[in-house]
Amino acid sequence: MSGDRRRVLLLGSTGSIGTQTLDVIAANPRRFEVVGLAAGRNAALLAEQAERFGVRATALGAEAAEALVRDVPADVVVNGITGAAGLGPTLAALETGPVLALANKESLIIGGPLVKALAAPERIVPVDSEHSALAQCLASGTHDEVRRLVLTASGGPFRGRTREQLAAVTPAEALAHPTWDMGLMVTTNSATLVNKGLEVIEASLLFDVPFDRIDVVVHPQSIVHSMVEFTDGATIAQASPPDMRLPISLGLDWPHRVPGVGTPLDWTRAQSWTFEPLDEQAFPAVELAKRVGTEGGTAPAVLNAANEQAVHAFHAGRIGFLDILAVVEDVLGAVPRPTGGLTREAVLEADRAAREEADRRLSATP
Repeated sequence: MSGDRRRVLLLGSTGSIGTQTLDVIAANPRRFEVVGLAAGRNAALLAEQAERFGVRATALGAEAAEALVRDVPADVVVNGITGAAGLGPTLAALETGPVLALANKESLIIGGPLVKALAAPERIVPVDSEHSALAQCLASGTHDEVRRLVLTASGGPFRGRTREQLAAVTPAEALAHPTWDMGLMVTTNSATLVNKGLEVIEASLLFDVPFDRIDVVVHPQSIVHSMVEFTDGATIAQASPPDMRLPISLGLDWPHRVPGVGTPLDWTRAQSWTFEPLDEQAFPAVELAKRVGTEGGTAPAVLNAANEQAVHAFHAGRIGFLDILAVVEDVLGAVPRPTGGLTREAVLEADRAAREEADRRLSATP
């Protein structure tokens, strides 16, 4: 355990990551103290949380969350905001000094060099289960000894289906994830594997590993959360029952572990873990994300924004499941990329232009 009680500023407190973070904090009151809470729209639950944890500093909305980060001193900022709205709070946390426990992968993906330029070593601690697993495995060797990163994917609700079989799937089926309980956007992204593609971009940025040395393998049991292969042939894996409280706890107090936060594996029970190659024909999102990540600049922002608009259109019944990625690719081909260095303004403009272009194409859909 680290020394003093850690002051925690929690963004996205009413979402899945936020509520589980508060569970960890409530179980460890001597270790963590909540000093600020921010939510997107759920003012009623935010008020309940603030009363429960005795928090005076609260905010509603992404801009208010960014102001909260700049105004409230904290040791760690947990960014559990969903989507591109998390970029401002991410930059604010890195500019003001606390450790950033990052569950908002989009801010790193679209912000890329902007975020990395502010991130001193171990200032960003990933909260995604896969990236937390990679961080734990990477402790087994030096950066020069890493041969490749291997991210695991559950395969989502449509594992094993062909591309033809995916054409008629419904929004309700897309939300029936076999392992994780997540919100609409993340769950749908897990069904298309866009989420895994974004995680590949995130892994490359977090750990400075090129895309040709990052693989994805399907692991339906979701017990092995990711692996690192080293140059001597050893592969180190992090395994635990699926429970986000474990990576959340590491994000709160990295590199220290919080006793009792998760349930260990039961080695007295017979069990099998399986690994399958990713069907890139049925699920091309990972390969697309690698191309976008390699291009860099504002391309990841265009990918993320177009995907968000297409996912909402799918759930509104305006397009089919396979059309989600088709819209994304069309928007990537249509939105121009600015030259020169990446700026926050350029990222936000790319986000706006991509959403506008996606909406234009979606409105033309019969």
